[in-house]
Amino acid sequence: MISVLDRAPLRAINPREAQTVSIVERLRRVVLAEPAYRERFHAIFLDAAHTYVSDASMGAGTTAFLKLRMRDLFSKALSVDARGLIIAHNHPSGDCRPSQLDIVETARLKEFADALDIELIDHLIFTRDNLYSMRAGGKL
Repeated sequence: MISVLDRAPLRAINPREAQTVSIVERLRRVVLAEPAYRERFHAIFLDAAHTYVSDASMGAGTTAFLKLRMRDLFSKALSVDARGLIIAHNHPSGDCRPSQLDIVETARLKEFADALDIELIDHLIFTRDNLYSMRAGGKL
């Protein structure tokens, strides 16, 4: 877990790092928007060079559940010719550790993405104070 309150100020060294910081901050703003008690899911679509192409909110749910239609997610990815995908959702509970369902669904999303020649780069889980990366956590 990365504590947002404890992290040092971000300093981008190169354009790729600057883009990464920008994407993470965009995802943070979108999935943590009010009302804070609802789970939200957002996707960032990237080209083959991992450059931003588009993004879209793909769903909202309740305090503990979010329904995602993979058909909608991958239709959007294909419509913008995405080659990379970063997805994120929030945990209103304040615990950013992935649930067993988060882990299972991420594996399922990766299978679909692989079949479509789209790289699932990461799945981020945000809380107001923390961030969990499924890739960094070894779950992707």
